[in-house]
Amino acid sequence: MEFRFAEERDLPAIMSLVNEAFAPETFFIRGDRLDTEKTRGYFDRGRFLLAEEDGAPVACVYVELHGDRAYLGLLSVDPARQKGGIGRRLVAATEEFAREMGARHMDLTVVNLRTELPPLYQKLGYSVVGTEPIREEMVPRLKLPCHFIRMSKPLGGAPS
Repeated sequence: MEFRFAEERDLPAIMSLVNEAFAPETFFIRGDRLDTEKTRGYFDRGRFLLAEEDGAPVACVYVELHGDRAYLGLLSVDPARQKGGIGRRLVAATEEFAREMGARHMDLTVVNLRTELPPLYQKLGYSVVGTEPIREEMVPRLKLPCHFIRMSKPLGGAPS
């Protein structure tokens, strides 16, 4: 398995991976997680790290840097490949990149209705640090009330 940062040409593969991986959310939100406009917006603010096997994307994660803090989001593994450790390896690679760029903390959010996710991230060293409301643009698409759970992990200093 190889990791590389996504380029503009990877936009369709990223949208497909994310939308397939986030399909379990259809019980509380209408529509796909990403479209072309949203994905381009992510490219403008941060980067996607892709995991590939034999040149084909099998997973991706979004990372955004903010000084000594980084944000990890949209962790997506091809549903046929989930539970094989790809996500864990992708998170570790993203944390290493953030650390190398000077981040000392990695933050993420999960929707409270995805009760299976906080324990998974806790196994990776993340702790619940609070909550925040759902972003305003998501509210019209909601089928159920929900909020975000904020989680964070100390990354330590940059390697020497």
